[in-house]
Amino acid sequence: MPHFDVRIREEALDGSVEPKLIRGLAEAVASVYGERFFELAAVEIFGIPDGRWGVGGAPSRDSAPVITLRLREAAFAPEHADKPARLIAAVTDAAVAALGEEIRKRVTVILVPVPPGRSGVGGEVV
Repeated sequence: MPHFDVRIREEALDGSVEPKLIRGLAEAVASVYGERFFELAAVEIFGIPDGRWGVGGAPSRDSAPVITLRLREAAFAPEHADKPARLIAAVTDAAVAALGEEIRKRVTVILVPVPPGRSGVGGEVV
């Protein structure tokens, strides 16, 4: 299951951003891996309070979302060599659509492969 964690300044979240971001990220992963992934995509958004977000060693008020996607390792196999770059672009575009073009250069996307046997659902290894 694709699982997104989004860390962003709390002040960037206004009730309208969250649904756009959740849908946009689900659409991003589906655009690269197929529609089946849309229904599987989980998104968690973590708001960081003012004063607890810093860049360059100092507190910052810039919105600079960090988006981590955990996905099974097989999604990054050699036959899918082009997909990480496409996924990073699609995820960045989803963040920009929800938060505005001015954040594009500050969006960080981290792709984390999950090896076989290292995840589970309902107490069962998947």
